[in-house]
Amino acid sequence: MRKIGLFGAGHLGKIHLKLLNEIEEWDLVGFFDPNPEVAAAVAEKFGIAAFESAESLLAQVDAVDIVTPTLSHFDIAKAALTAGKHVFIEKPLSHTLAEGQALLEIQAEHPELVIQVGHVERFNPAFLSVEDREIQPRFIEGHRLAPYNPRGTDVSVVLDLMIHDLDIVLSLVRSPIKEINASGVSVISDTPDIANARIEFVNGCVANLTASRISIKQMRRLRFFQKNNYLALDFLKKESEVFSLEEEVDPSKGDSQMAMPLETGKETKFLVFEKPESRGVNAIKMELEEFARSVQQGEPVKVSLQDGYNALEAAHMILARIDKNAAETIDPRA
Repeated sequence: MRKIGLFGAGHLGKIHLKLLNEIEEWDLVGFFDPNPEVAAAVAEKFGIAAFESAESLLAQVDAVDIVTPTLSHFDIAKAALTAGKHVFIEKPLSHTLAEGQALLEIQAEHPELVIQVGHVERFNPAFLSVEDREIQPRFIEGHRLAPYNPRGTDVSVVLDLMIHDLDIVLSLVRSPIKEINASGVSVISDTPDIANARIEFVNGCVANLTASRISIKQMRRLRFFQKNNYLALDFLKKESEVFSLEEEVDPSKGDSQMAMPLETGKETKFLVFEKPESRGVNAIKMELEEFARSVQQGEPVKVSLQDGYNALEAAHMILARIDKNAAETIDPRA
């Protein structure tokens, strides 16, 4: 059993504390939060030791779970890696690309250390239900909408919400980005609260992603269109739907599918609808369990430091395009 400590006892940090305490592979030593009132309250509620400094916690653990505001991710991760500790770091990886690159350089110097980035949607039952399918999308449409919440507004909606979909898309498309066009508006906070990005990849795939944190309703959906196939993932409902154009119906799947004959003009094919079974898992607990296995058994992590950097890089490309478009906007009253 390896010893782990947590940094940041905010809303998500409390969830991590509870789950780390339930995972047999982890010995949760304690946590550090710079706010003494928060630290005292959390320590009393969970019965977990609150350390007085980051240094004192680092000295007692083999690994750290970083669930602090994004602006502090880099400093904590750098200190932990330099001290020879394994690192789980919440998304986004860091505030700047330079910080992300610096972490990649540190990892290159310490390949024995495990670093996992908390892109939790990779563990969402909706995504897990289609993992074994061949997904080669030509067009992707995504909507990630949420009501306004001051938590997370230290970064733009691109880094706060859209980055989840960027990670999923990049993990499936596996092609360099060719061009990005994007627009965004700061409505309540000082950074964009709603944004749309059109991403063209070298292989011809196009992704159209929208993210908003000023929506009346919640939505977390990605739709993938490819030859003879359409997949719809609902990350909020944790379920998926698959529509396929097949030459024949697979009788072995029985009632798990519905099929309708479809005349294509050349031959009869079948439009097959499936609702893949979703695993009843806790995505956050699952990613922390994987981190434990990677540390103890040397298994590769599902979301690597490079994956986290790739999503961060795409997010910053979008933000740069938003800034460029804003600067080029001509005031109609001029």
